[in-house]
Amino acid sequence: MLTYYVLYRTDQRGEPAGLFVVDATNGHAMVWDHRHRAWTYNPGLAARFLDDHRNFDRYDEVDRQTADRLVPGMTGGVPLPDEVSIRSVFTREGPADGDRS
Repeated sequence: MLTYYVLYRTDQRGEPAGLFVVDATNGHAMVWDHRHRAWTYNPGLAARFLDDHRNFDRYDEVDRQTADRLVPGMTGGVPLPDEVSIRSVFTREGPADGDRS
């Protein structure tokens, strides 16, 4: 099952700053990379951010429909890949072993 996390710059929330798509069962995650302006496979980054107690007030778990609605504002118009494409990336990358960026 895929889980979507909307990220904020501060605990004051405001405009969403990013998104993680996580398959926690298999240790996979895809993130929006602002520098490369692309969706990238990076389970290490997602795990570090989500597991850090200092960030607990800086993200929300959302459903797919909410993620689809918010993503264009975060990415400059690049849509969230469909779930089949996301799972294809996870399969292609194989077992999660940390950062890939």
